[in-house]
Amino acid sequence: MPGLIDTHLHFYDVRAVSDPESMRAFEENELPGRLDLFLQHGVTTIKSVGDPTGGILETRAKIAAGALRGPRLLATGCGITVRDGHPASTIFSGNAWARARFTGEIDSVQQMRDLVHHLADRKVDAIKLLSEGACASHGSPKYVWHNAAFPDPVELVRLPLDFLRAGIETGHERGLKVTVHTAQQDAAREALEAGADGLEHGVTVEPITDHALIDLMLERDIVYTPTLWIHDAIHPDARGNVKKVADAGVRIALGSDTFCGPGRFGANTLAEAELMVAAGMTPIQSLVAATSGAARQCVRPDLGTVAPGKRADLIMLAADPTQDIGNLRELGMTILNGEIVVDRRHKG
Repeated sequence: MPGLIDTHLHFYDVRAVSDPESMRAFEENELPGRLDLFLQHGVTTIKSVGDPTGGILETRAKIAAGALRGPRLLATGCGITVRDGHPASTIFSGNAWARARFTGEIDSVQQMRDLVHHLADRKVDAIKLLSEGACASHGSPKYVWHNAAFPDPVELVRLPLDFLRAGIETGHERGLKVTVHTAQQDAAREALEAGADGLEHGVTVEPITDHALIDLMLERDIVYTPTLWIHDAIHPDARGNVKKVADAGVRIALGSDTFCGPGRFGANTLAEAELMVAAGMTPIQSLVAATSGAARQCVRPDLGTVAPGKRADLIMLAADPTQDIGNLRELGMTILNGEIVVDRRHKG
């Protein structure tokens, strides 16, 4: 079957990288092993959606040149947020050096346009905007961000609508897809009406009750990336929302939101596929989300299917995942661009 694609992850260690020396140490000592973990779990393409722009693009270039072993890497560079928005004032509140590199904070429409042009000039694969960090929508009470992994609550700032429109319009002018980090229905609708191509996380903090929102997803041919691996345990409505959009026929892409925290790179991707089935998707729907659906989200028609003319990114399994999605863990071989990179056929 096609190799797996994870469309939403954060590769660099947000806790360990805090200056040039620690970033260099991560890249030399940690990065190669973490890349290999994806191959060991049958993941042949990954998409970074919020890593330091310079570092992740250099890593992409090294992989493409064969100087570094790893899955095919796509990248947005830094995620773009309003000044003091998420994740700048949350994840990176105590790490100013990383904050300036992992996030792009902007204060005006012109700064938004300039930053999107800068990223496009650097040949990123897509643009990621952060509309909210599970914060409230316009006119509602202020939202205070809480996360058990971080000690202090943070009052968040929402990305203004004119900033959001400017980022999407500029991305499209440069031929790039633009996806938007949302958590609430109002923010999701706002992003779609502004022209977003996809939703990262979608709706997690409340049940989807606005059926017109689902109709809009279908009308605009939106890709919904639920990231259940990170949200399932903390947002009880996330699963039900995935089932609603899947049952309606909305396109879904697998994205785990893996970061350098719990679980393991690669294994978390498999867990995401299993969680989508637990949410009510069929194993085949989950497999489509992890292959051709993910390839569509990444605008890579050469990936995600087994057909003449497509890239030979393949995995061989010892059992049928269409019967039990857990059989994705029964990996026998990973083939990347026609080359066997993992071979377990004769072990044990």
